[in-house]
Amino acid sequence: MTEHTLTVAGVAVDTRHWIGGERVASADTFTDVSPIDGGVLGEIARGGPAEAAAAVAAAKAAFPGWAATPRAERARILHAVADGVEKRIEELAIVETTDNGALLRSHRRGVMPRVAHNFRFFADWLLTLDHDDFETRGHTNHVSWDPAGPCVLITPWNAPLMLATWKVAPALAAGDTVVLKPAEWSPLTASLLADIAAEAGLPAGVLNVVQGYGSEIGDALTSHPDVRRISFTGSVPTARRIAASAAPQLTPLSLELGGKSPLLVFADADLALAVDLAVEQYDNAGQVCLAATRILVEESVAEEFTRRFVDKATRLRQGDPRDEATDIGPTIHPRQLEKIDGFVRRALAAGARAVIGGHPRDGQYYAPTLLTDVAQDSEIVQEEVFGPVLTLQTFTGEDEAVRLANDTRFGLAATLATGDPERAARVSAQLVAGTVWINCFFVRDLQAPFGGSRHSGVGREGGTWSFDFYCDLKNTVTAPNGWQNHG
Repeated sequence: MTEHTLTVAGVAVDTRHWIGGERVASADTFTDVSPIDGGVLGEIARGGPAEAAAAVAAAKAAFPGWAATPRAERARILHAVADGVEKRIEELAIVETTDNGALLRSHRRGVMPRVAHNFRFFADWLLTLDHDDFETRGHTNHVSWDPAGPCVLITPWNAPLMLATWKVAPALAAGDTVVLKPAEWSPLTASLLADIAAEAGLPAGVLNVVQGYGSEIGDALTSHPDVRRISFTGSVPTARRIAASAAPQLTPLSLELGGKSPLLVFADADLALAVDLAVEQYDNAGQVCLAATRILVEESVAEEFTRRFVDKATRLRQGDPRDEATDIGPTIHPRQLEKIDGFVRRALAAGARAVIGGHPRDGQYYAPTLLTDVAQDSEIVQEEVFGPVLTLQTFTGEDEAVRLANDTRFGLAATLATGDPERAARVSAQLVAGTVWINCFFVRDLQAPFGGSRHSGVGREGGTWSFDFYCDLKNTVTAPNGWQNHG
């Protein structure tokens, strides 16, 4: 081991940046701490404008060669990356659990296999990407997807590797080069991804990973004139800063932002299913942008729903996420725990009632919480908490349910529980949301568009929508009989 390597459960992780196919140290570092027990994991290279400039320069230099690489070869290399991920699922799982506190069982069985799938899906989709030529007054139109150039991808801490590869995989498939900036609270698996990509044969400079604190490095990346695309997942305030930074260059943005999603439970719903859906919102300690944190229940079944919910939720086990029996792990950071508790304390002071929870536990753990007696215009109903905190309100009919569901500045997702397919169609058509789930939750097919409305984001990811963003679409128009004088 070297001074630039830390060990997590026997897994060696390089703490330096990955720029132009080489490890690059920084003069400054920041401390990475595990949310499980507050233990220091190590010192991570803390980049700034110099590292940002070097990474973009490396991506720019590598772009012509990667863009010219045939589709089949790009796809082959992405499948090799997926192979590398699958070989290291256990290592990736334990490192990410230690770094961000999400359940180890979920990382092993769902998240890390999905990381590999992200690369395979976009590799395969690239090979089918095409558009039929069409005629305009005898002229032939041919649409093509041209690689755009270096991309800056800024990713969050709640599902670090999966959300990073939702962006990295389509960008690389499209023929772009990438500068990935992971969240400072969970940087470790991005470093491992750099190793895996290099071992898979990805050329130097095609993928670069730089670490650092927020605007210290972020502004230099997002304002850089050689950056052709910026994709960000995170908070609305940070998105505003990124948009302002990118504006002088008119750099296209894809922004997947916050949510305050509703779960609408109608009286004709399967209540057991509805309760399961509601309790599922505590997944990852509530640190999920898509979580349906506002539970809206038809008044006639609210009492029964609440009784069943409390019975199921209070049986959840909270503790060490490395334990197979654990259902809910810690919050990511002391600052996040303080933020969550602040929301709850202010809500209780304003008259809300905690049916369950409402308080922190030892360490960075927050008790699963359900608040009732909340006003529609209250902070706890209107603002994203990003923790294991749900609110419960009642409604008396479809019109009121839709009004309450749409009455926030967000529009990321919505979930319906109903036994009436006609009602499901009526209500879902009226909801402002990028994704609507009916009698299910978190079913995500990469063929489908993903993103939010209103303050929940700009643009869509998934399938052809990803390639539309990461490429410059070109239409080539050829005149009829345009070759008759050739030669």
